[in-house]
Amino acid sequence: MGIIRKALASRPIASLTSPYTVDHYLEQIHPMLAAENVRARVVEVIHETGDASTVVLRPNGAWTGFKPGQHVQFGIEVEGKRRIRCFSVSTSSAARNGTFSVSVKAHPDGYVSQFLHRELTPKTLVYLSQAEGEFVLPKVVPDNLLLMSGGSGITPVMSMLRTLRDTKHRGQITFLHYARSRDDEMFTAELDELAANANVTVERIYTRAPAKGAQLKGRFVIDHLKHLGIDPTDTLTYVCGPAGLIETVRDTYEEIGAADQLRMEYFKVPSVNLDAADATGTLTFDDAKLDADNSGATILEQAEAVGLNPEFGCRMGVCNTCVVKKNHGAVRHIISNEISANTDETIKICVNVPIGDVNVAL
Repeated sequence: MGIIRKALASRPIASLTSPYTVDHYLEQIHPMLAAENVRARVVEVIHETGDASTVVLRPNGAWTGFKPGQHVQFGIEVEGKRRIRCFSVSTSSAARNGTFSVSVKAHPDGYVSQFLHRELTPKTLVYLSQAEGEFVLPKVVPDNLLLMSGGSGITPVMSMLRTLRDTKHRGQITFLHYARSRDDEMFTAELDELAANANVTVERIYTRAPAKGAQLKGRFVIDHLKHLGIDPTDTLTYVCGPAGLIETVRDTYEEIGAADQLRMEYFKVPSVNLDAADATGTLTFDDAKLDADNSGATILEQAEAVGLNPEFGCRMGVCNTCVVKKNHGAVRHIISNEISANTDETIKICVNVPIGDVNVAL
């Protein structure tokens, strides 16, 4: 089947089916048939907590697999409109049953995450990308590893932990997770089981409802690592979660000279300071022939505020759905704080704010 798929995706076949792709014709026969486009059927929806679910998916043959820590662009059609968001894979990459899962927390203003949690049913067709992202384990995993997460940031880290378990990793693994309460925590029963492994230390800190007798409390501080016997300067560390956790961990590692050991993945971008000094000038939407006073919000939010509807996916700089050309002007990336003033460059408008006058091809 791989040879057939490769032939169907070849340039000669593409020239025969032009102006459409071969997948355009294959999906007329069956929606799961494709040479290149990844499709999947929902096998099961598992409710992990009151507002979080795991979606078990069976992909078609175009799927090439994933590395633990990666995410997929997840698209569903609701009322005739395809909506796409990015979700992390949460299963072990060592599984060989033809399925994989994404685990999602339903956010109050998240249409897709709410739909997944409340309305998604088995056999629903899902439109996927191949797995993406560089937040992955090295080929050779060191003997000491720290996995840290906050809230729904547990999903890619859980994929790593499950994979290490299934591949019989013998090194010491410390898993440190922050959640509001035990009821708000995903994968609770499995974490209890993993804690029984001799080479795995599982520590959960409930920030709003601490466990009775808990020695560690509150949000992340370096003393939490000291208590666990972790030396950040020689321990490869992966952290995924909301901006506040990421920034605190990053600053801590930089202060003690351990920045080279840290790998980070945001699950929620930092809030934008609308009173920042760079919230000046005019944002011009060149294609629409519209000008707007720069409010200091992201370019995506400002475009929506004037009635435009740019394409977007994750809204946190992970996927490339919202990429557009910036004709001229300077922008600041709200996660890295890097400023770019190149002419005719492509930018992700969900995580860039204009500095002064900016012109974009929207």
